[in-house]
Amino acid sequence: QVQLVESGGGLVQAGGSLRLSCAASERTFSNYAMGWFRQAPGKEREFVAAITWSGGNTYYADSVKGRFTISRENAKNTVYLQMNSLKPEDTAVYYCAAHETYGSSWYSAAVAGYEYWGQGTQVTVSS
Repeated sequence: QVQLVESGGGLVQAGGSLRLSCAASERTFSNYAMGWFRQAPGKEREFVAAITWSGGNTYYADSVKGRFTISRENAKNTVYLQMNSLKPEDTAVYYCAAHETYGSSWYSAAVAGYEYWGQGTQVTVSS
């Protein structure tokens, strides 16, 4: 199993930027595809971005495409979400998620596709 800890959230003005980090504590030698999700008050958790364990492929929700970038540094067991041109509607708790897989190209945009979740980090965008 793996434990995930998010950091980097905070309060930012509309048009500003934040960089979220997700640090993973590995307990096995397995590989993990990673994803970012967010959940606003009264809303269901929604997909934001995903990256395959090889790092060769990334995927984004239409609402963040062109503004957010997901990346990973496997040597540091860390995945990042660079968030630019933030909008008030981006306000939510952001969660890091992991799926154990040996498939180098596997990804999922569904909550059910991931077994491990972090505690979340709050992102608030003011206007």
